[in-house]
Amino acid sequence: MKIPKGHAVNRWHILHTVDVIRRGGVIAYATEAVFGLGCDPRNCDAVKRLLQLKQRKPEKGLILIASAFEQIEPFILPLDTKTQKRINKTWPGPTTWLLPVRPEVPHWITGGQKKIAIRITAHPQANALCEAFGGPLVSTSANRHKQQAARITMQVRRIFTDQLDYILPGKVGTQNNPTEIRDAESNQIVRAS
Repeated sequence: MKIPKGHAVNRWHILHTVDVIRRGGVIAYATEAVFGLGCDPRNCDAVKRLLQLKQRKPEKGLILIASAFEQIEPFILPLDTKTQKRINKTWPGPTTWLLPVRPEVPHWITGGQKKIAIRITAHPQANALCEAFGGPLVSTSANRHKQQAARITMQVRRIFTDQLDYILPGKVGTQNNPTEIRDAESNQIVRAS
């Protein structure tokens, strides 16, 4: 497992979390601004359970985070050079991009949309988790729909009691608000940070 330099990521916790995800579990983990709920995006049952816990409509689609561009390539259509350069300037980092999705990507991830929200995360622990998992993870804020997102483990426990399969111990990054979302084609901000 590759762990980013200069960051103490507990190897056992990461490996245990990856095992839970591979078994179809739903987990909580720290991201740039808040705790996120996550699971394997290719596991329909896990995604449906995550959406139920969050009380989120599937039509809204989900964000995927990854540790490297290669992890998201199976989900997106090839990008033109201009778009690739634009997003590369922000990754890894706290910008989520709406990218053209491959038609074979399951609707439970996209919500039936023609674009998919993707971020190459700079959060050291979230990045290490994706690296150890070997692919992207669902990343949606750890809260019920329209409620405030959890920023500490205790808040995650209070919201979801014993409904999650594992909470990865960690600290959120220094961002005060959820990550900015931009449309890659227009470069327009869809959600400000």
